[in-house]
Amino acid sequence: MNNWKPRVSGPEWLRFSAGFLILFSIIISAMAPSSRPNILFICIDDLRPETGAYGNSLIKTPNMDRLAKQGILFTNHFVTQPTCGASRYSLLTGKLPRQNAELKNSAMEALLAGKERSEIPETFIDQLRRKGYYTVGIGKISHSADGYVYGYEEPKSNRLELPHSWDEMLFDPGKWETGWNAFFAYADGSNRQSRKGKVKPYESAPVDDEGYPDGLTANLAVQKLQQLAVRNQPFVLGVGFFKPHLPFNAPQKYWDLYQRDSLPLTPAPNIPQHIHEASLHGSGEFNQYQLGEEKASLDQPVSDAYARKVTHGYYAAVSYVDAQIGKVLDELKRLNLEKETIVVLWGDHGWHLGDGRVWGKHTLFDVSLKSALIMKVPGKSQGLVQNKIVSSIDIYPTLMELCGVNPVAKLDGQSFVGLLGKSGVGGAARVAYSYFNKGISLRTDQYRFTRYFREQTPVIELYDHRVDPHEEKNIAGERPEMVKKLMQEWEKGDTGLFR
Repeated sequence: MNNWKPRVSGPEWLRFSAGFLILFSIIISAMAPSSRPNILFICIDDLRPETGAYGNSLIKTPNMDRLAKQGILFTNHFVTQPTCGASRYSLLTGKLPRQNAELKNSAMEALLAGKERSEIPETFIDQLRRKGYYTVGIGKISHSADGYVYGYEEPKSNRLELPHSWDEMLFDPGKWETGWNAFFAYADGSNRQSRKGKVKPYESAPVDDEGYPDGLTANLAVQKLQQLAVRNQPFVLGVGFFKPHLPFNAPQKYWDLYQRDSLPLTPAPNIPQHIHEASLHGSGEFNQYQLGEEKASLDQPVSDAYARKVTHGYYAAVSYVDAQIGKVLDELKRLNLEKETIVVLWGDHGWHLGDGRVWGKHTLFDVSLKSALIMKVPGKSQGLVQNKIVSSIDIYPTLMELCGVNPVAKLDGQSFVGLLGKSGVGGAARVAYSYFNKGISLRTDQYRFTRYFREQTPVIELYDHRVDPHEEKNIAGERPEMVKKLMQEWEKGDTGLFR
């Protein structure tokens, strides 16, 4: 060994050494973990901001509560549209709605599916994919239950809702065979469509977690995390869970967590004073479940007993999905990915549990527009409760800033990275705009101000959250000076949609 000499010497040896060092540095660089954070984006359908961390002492949500203790809990996060597909469209594109198609569940099917790739990314996921991220979607991230465009009772198609966002779009429908069947699944393998709506809006069944689709989604997410952990490439993993969307179905063990008689009834069971009923609706989605013991309507509230039964189902569904989220978070930790992964837990809108006699979403009231948002960001605050108002369209620019990416498109949202630390308690006031039912609503830290473009009067509603947190009395007629003041801010969110 001591007599070994290189076969080349002089300049040739120097060139060889330099080449070897370059190759070695490339190999080491490829082996080193990326400095760019991963993103685990968890979407939950119809989740009210009611978990333990949000102050509900009865609901059992230990995993979401744990995430809140490790990150930032947003208490005033509002969506732009109180319906699934439209809300997700705004979230993914960072834009306020400017055309009627953007208010519908079919927004992505109409505006993104089948479109050629352009200079403007279709979503923030596409934006990150262009910057070298590996992107995987599982379940309901856009609107379709599995990311593909097809009707409720049709065979699954091969047409993606988001054709340029995903390297992989995955779903395990299990015994239900298609995504939409799984979305409205009952434990025996049937679904709302196959039973022609002759089903109850809730079900408890003696099955394990995989007895309903969200258990399969959690297992698939765990498997995919294991694969992504060894790719040596930053990733976006979107995981979309169905529950607590109707029907409120969950394994029996999650129903058993609750004593029904102890569950709360809505603090606002009546129609708000001084409004037109056109601001509400007759709970049509809820009433599609034809075997429900009572029908909801604006004429009179359902009985307290039935309200508690349905609320029991909602709570059980929330606890069930919380357990599935826990499986994914546990695997992220087991794989030592926690310190390099941003976790976002996002609810696509709220849900009336009898509030204003409504069972469902689809209104411009706080209970429908406010939803859960929890973020865990490496290097940022832990256990912070952030009361500043943020909109779902702000999430896109926030993630871009955290990932060091400049957005290509002009966005309506504004980054709230400054709110992720302890110093984020101050700063300028923020507002949120929402659109639905021929109305545009403005939310400030104190007021909800809504103007409707309709014939039925009154067309303006004003609620003071410092004295009326459940929006039970429209005071627009009593506070003309505040209406005039807020109208100036409201006009900034008037995109011309209803003109």
